[in-house]
Amino acid sequence: MSDIVWVYGEVVDDAVTSTTLEMVTRAAQVATAEVILLGPAPDNAVDLLGEHGASKVYRSTDPVFRDYLTLPAVAVVESLIREHKPAAVLFASSYGGRDVAAAISASLDCGAITDVADFTLTGGTVEAKIPALGASYWNTSTLVHDDVKILLVRPKAFEPASNPKTPVVEEIAAPDDAGLCKVRLKEKVTAKAEGPQLDGANVIVSGGRGLAGAENFDMLRELADLLGGAVGATRAVVDSGWVPYSLQIGQTGKTVKPELYIACGLSGAVQHLAGMKDSKLIVAVNKDADAPIFQMCDLGIVGDVFKVIPQLIEEIKARR
Repeated sequence: MSDIVWVYGEVVDDAVTSTTLEMVTRAAQVATAEVILLGPAPDNAVDLLGEHGASKVYRSTDPVFRDYLTLPAVAVVESLIREHKPAAVLFASSYGGRDVAAAISASLDCGAITDVADFTLTGGTVEAKIPALGASYWNTSTLVHDDVKILLVRPKAFEPASNPKTPVVEEIAAPDDAGLCKVRLKEKVTAKAEGPQLDGANVIVSGGRGLAGAENFDMLRELADLLGGAVGATRAVVDSGWVPYSLQIGQTGKTVKPELYIACGLSGAVQHLAGMKDSKLIVAVNKDADAPIFQMCDLGIVGDVFKVIPQLIEEIKARR
């Protein structure tokens, strides 16, 4: 059985995604890491993948993979799997990653493990660590067949690390079947970014229903600006229309792992904890002393968020 693990590389906004680099790092730690990189990418993409441990890159710069969704990538990845038979293929739990992985899983009848937080490879057998009930406990899952194993990996599951290699580049051709060009990307709309973004933020100030209204997120933005951080929110806040979905943290939102996470007026439902529990330092402010967030925070303040946060803002300003 092969000891090679492939990573399906993704490029967003002209940059190799952080989740791709995280997966390459982990793949290189457990096996020989190789990457499939399809479509236009920055000039340093191959070198960047090599820096994180990729020994080989299957490469095509053809814009068909950017302009036509899913089907051209599925055809090429499936063909490569049949030819080279890697032990496993890692996909990011992104919209594109899930689409390609699902189609290949169905076509090869090989199943898939989703929401993977870690995995090991022994003798071609994969064991994956899966969070359950908002990561309140963990399951170990495996695929019992002898064919390729498909894993969909959670963002922030691994720490990207330097493991320099000089990857061999194998150029691959784009498919010439016109039937694969059915779903075309007509327009891409990018939400205007203001200030630091959740992805990669070292400091996050997050709000829950205790903020009582959209207008009260202004004080969280002010605190985040002072700390050089980003603003996040719970699903309940997003569902109420106070902030956009791009700020949602949790099981159905983004997974973050900042150095400092300040939870303001949020109770700490397991769905939210699943997206931020690995933060290095968690500070919670809530007037309910029995709020679940106090069971996992490093520093808890039982108090009115409308008094505590303004005082904190003023103290930071005074010290500067």
